[in-house]
Amino acid sequence: MSRPGTAGRRYGQGFEPTELDLLLDGIYRVCGFDFRHYARPSIERRVFRRVRAEDTGTIAGLAERVLDDLGCLERVLGDLSVLTTTMFRDPPLYRALRARVVPALRTYPFIRVWAAGCATGEEAYSIAILLDEENLYRRSRIYATDMNEAALARARTGRFPLGRMHEYTGNYIAGGGTRAFSEYFTVHGDEARFDPRLAENLVFAQHNLVTDRRFNEFNLILCRNVLIYFDRALQERVQNLLYGSLGMLGVLALGAKESLRSAPHQRCYEELEEGQPLYRRIQ
Repeated sequence: MSRPGTAGRRYGQGFEPTELDLLLDGIYRVCGFDFRHYARPSIERRVFRRVRAEDTGTIAGLAERVLDDLGCLERVLGDLSVLTTTMFRDPPLYRALRARVVPALRTYPFIRVWAAGCATGEEAYSIAILLDEENLYRRSRIYATDMNEAALARARTGRFPLGRMHEYTGNYIAGGGTRAFSEYFTVHGDEARFDPRLAENLVFAQHNLVTDRRFNEFNLILCRNVLIYFDRALQERVQNLLYGSLGMLGVLALGAKESLRSAPHQRCYEELEEGQPLYRRIQ
């Protein structure tokens, strides 16, 4: 039997917006993760999937369980975190990085890279491989951050599903890879274990783009396919953080569907290559 006042708000029959607000406020108060300004349609889809999986019937019911059940809270956080990632995703961008960004990186005695929102680490390892092939990895430090500690734990292992290697190999070749991709990993059962050497200058750490501050100055920042999940106000807040974290003449790489149009510091960047979301800070 449905609780009083909830029958009309069961999954698939609409909901009261305040219920979602209360859930997101509760998550923020309990563990500090702030999803309150994420793009609403995406959050709604993810929350409703969890309502159905937990069989709570309503968002209000899910909110009650989250406050009482740590396991449920962790599952909700996993749903709300953006963990979709691929090695050498959008290969043309990696070709542009090699052609337009690497020459500038060669001029620095030490290179700092930030892979923001790195999820399970595929992008961090991709940029490590690129820098290694350009003989720049030894004087580089890659900071790979994400808000999801479980995802970071997976990233630190350097282990990825073997079934994805065919796709990753194609991306690597299309992105300008200069070696055999299979040189970078060994096969163990159904997983590929990447060369531990690639992790020597990788630092995986928890960082929340929504609530945390800048922590270093970088020559290259990759924040790809993250901004699309935020509303306009939160996009501007994160764009300010990225701008403040980028050194002069440093480069910002965004996702294929992202740009700096209407960004607070739009005029402080120049586009490096037409059609690619690569921007150099010039002010």
